[in-house]
Amino acid sequence: MSTALVVTSINPPNAALHELAAGCIEQGWDFIVAGDGKSPADFSLNGCRFISLEAQRQSGFALGEICPERSYTRKNIGYLSAMQAGAKVIVETDDDNHPRDEFWAPRQTHVACRPVETTGWVNAYRYFSADFIYPRGLPLNHARDEVPAAGISETCGCPIQQGLADHDPDVDAVYRMLFPLPFQFEIPHDPILLRGGAWCPFNSQNTTFFESAFPLLYLPAWCSFRMTDIWRSFVAQRVLQAKGHGILFQGPTVWQERNEHDLHRDFTDELPGYSHNARMREELVGLTLGPGDSLQAMMEACYEVLIRHGWVGGEEEGLLQAWFEDLHTLGIR
Repeated sequence: MSTALVVTSINPPNAALHELAAGCIEQGWDFIVAGDGKSPADFSLNGCRFISLEAQRQSGFALGEICPERSYTRKNIGYLSAMQAGAKVIVETDDDNHPRDEFWAPRQTHVACRPVETTGWVNAYRYFSADFIYPRGLPLNHARDEVPAAGISETCGCPIQQGLADHDPDVDAVYRMLFPLPFQFEIPHDPILLRGGAWCPFNSQNTTFFESAFPLLYLPAWCSFRMTDIWRSFVAQRVLQAKGHGILFQGPTVWQERNEHDLHRDFTDELPGYSHNARMREELVGLTLGPGDSLQAMMEACYEVLIRHGWVGGEEEGLLQAWFEDLHTLGIR
């Protein structure tokens, strides 16, 4: 299957991007970097297709004309470009993640994994470490919950697969300010599959989407930057649950050398999540979604909830419809 790797960056090519580009050349992957207003005008990296802001606007994609500038969600144009080029698998990461050898393993939809079937929040990180850690977006009152035992390994279809990151894993600003980093996940563990009513945030830093889940790649723009991929993950989980699928988590295949961040700013950007994530899950679970409903119909129902409660701005509706217009043009539904 054709595989594409998608990143968005405002930085010149750094060590991580060079490693990603070299790996893509070796593996025959399409490597796309979606730029933004602050990206270098002379960005050049062998093995990479850089899509400048102007090129995105001239791409013919409806979303390319209206996606906000200076937004992580420019990555949406990268996803569309990968689909247009024929990708059947889209892997995404960030420009501060260094790939390990395992990162380049061929992606398979069906994976031997241990299912976790429960209702409510599950701290997926705890299956890979005995030390205290939790993913960004997990409600803080569930950070120290005991995790349910995983079942016996079975082979399951998993259209969205989340890999972890060592050294500087994806944790929130509270964790970063209070607990020591770097951090290594030390427990070798088969991948786990959260299914049924089990929920855990997943991010956009080391994540694989197969073609059947491509519509769920959509990152909302009219919300906090620190919540866009987390709230995307909530919509995706609700839709996949309705389709009878779960979310797969596997051990670290990258290590992060984190770009410079202002932790207090990260904290304030994460406040909407601390305040609303638990209620958001409840509202999404309360939706009536049928397995025969289209992904578009289910996503529209989910975003109607997020917009109605003011968690995502009303301007999101136009962006979402542009996304579906572009998908339909590409023959993806």
